[in-house]
Amino acid sequence: MIIPPSGYTSVGPPSTEIDWLAFLQGKLTNGREDLLKYRSYYEGEQQKLKFAQARYQSAFRDLFNDWRDNFCGLIVDSATERMRVDGFRIPSEGGMSKEAREFWQRNSLDSLSNAVHLDAMVCGRAYVIVWGDEKNEPIVTPVSADEMAVQYKAGSLTELEAAARFFMDSWGRTWVTLWTEAYVYEVPLGNTQWEQGTKKPNPLGRVPVVPFHNRSRINGDPYSDLVNVIPIQDAINKITSDALLASETAAYPQRWVTGLQIEEDENGNPKEPFHSGLDKVLQGEDPETKFGQFEAADLKNYVNFINLLVQHLSSVSRTPSHYFLVNQGTAPSGEAIISAEAGLVSKVKERMLYFGEAWEQVIRLCFQIKKDKRAEEVSLETVWADPEYRTEAQHIDALLKLKQLNVPEEILWMRAGFTSTEIEMFREMRKTDAKEAKEVAELGPQDPKAQEGKVAAMAAKQPQGNSGNVARKLNEEK
Repeated sequence: MIIPPSGYTSVGPPSTEIDWLAFLQGKLTNGREDLLKYRSYYEGEQQKLKFAQARYQSAFRDLFNDWRDNFCGLIVDSATERMRVDGFRIPSEGGMSKEAREFWQRNSLDSLSNAVHLDAMVCGRAYVIVWGDEKNEPIVTPVSADEMAVQYKAGSLTELEAAARFFMDSWGRTWVTLWTEAYVYEVPLGNTQWEQGTKKPNPLGRVPVVPFHNRSRINGDPYSDLVNVIPIQDAINKITSDALLASETAAYPQRWVTGLQIEEDENGNPKEPFHSGLDKVLQGEDPETKFGQFEAADLKNYVNFINLLVQHLSSVSRTPSHYFLVNQGTAPSGEAIISAEAGLVSKVKERMLYFGEAWEQVIRLCFQIKKDKRAEEVSLETVWADPEYRTEAQHIDALLKLKQLNVPEEILWMRAGFTSTEIEMFREMRKTDAKEAKEVAELGPQDPKAQEGKVAAMAAKQPQGNSGNVARKLNEEK
């Protein structure tokens, strides 16, 4: 945790670099507790057995300390695993942008983009920094929400006035950087005195930070997908903890006996009258002695209650119930699964609206670093892979019907799930096939008369024969 140097306060709008750092660092600190909670629940590290009584915690801590029954990770992963950026389309160029794909591949965003989506859905926000290296090539760096804070311009929901990153490396050294439209202020690595930073002009003229907000609202901060899930997850943990404890204390029949004289040892402590076992018989001399047993606890009540809570969890998070294995009996059919996943698919497409716009800003910044006029291309759009899972036969059949409507083949290839790289390979293969077909066509059909002349010439030519035929002819002449 980075603590601002003492004496740094900001009252009113920040006017200096130090004021901006103090203001943004305060925003970062205020939300850190929530970030840690959301991450703890996503990873399943929330406190275990916290609803159990103290004596049960001390008795069963070692037994159930590693127990986890966490659905938070499942709920987030079920959505992020369906989010895959396939490329970027510029309509004025008539197809996918090769340069944008190059930016994407050079910065390993095939994998890092998933980390950005995951952090945004868990913590409510994530960030991406775009800057140029020594060769003026764009460098895209994802940043966690606990390292970055931003401030929007007054009255704007899209334009940033300032952003600051408070980074701490593995050795505890801090690295603080502030971006505004006019300048970049950087405190050297390991230096805790913010006044000793260096100030340089911002060559981009804009803040090179792109926020990824999870369902941001007009008024209000973006929120984590786990906000409404955590209370239900706590209730499930409570009931499951009760069931685990009941399985240890009341899940086995307990025997009782009445009318039996209690014997004591020399210290006055009652002695155990019987040693139970499969080969033992309990008996008493007094005819009034009676034996019996209590019924074992019925754990089905816990199971039914947990299933009810899981159904609520499925409804709140729009995650299909078959992801939680709630359905009992026969597995749902393919059509039933598609229908059940409609809510999840709609949820994923909604997130794509927010995240897609952010990725478009990232690509525009990359073009700006390259001093490319496409930095102002407002028609740039993110192309996502299809988030809906269907059988291969259904998918291809739907694409063939679209082809009958004269939909271009490249659009069909994209909807079939092929990547931009594969589509580019298809284009080159089709060019090669066309070139070879042209070469064959240039040979043209042969003139029949010329062919007949060749056949006649071959017939008039003396047969070549082989040594066997020659030997047989000589033998016949003798």
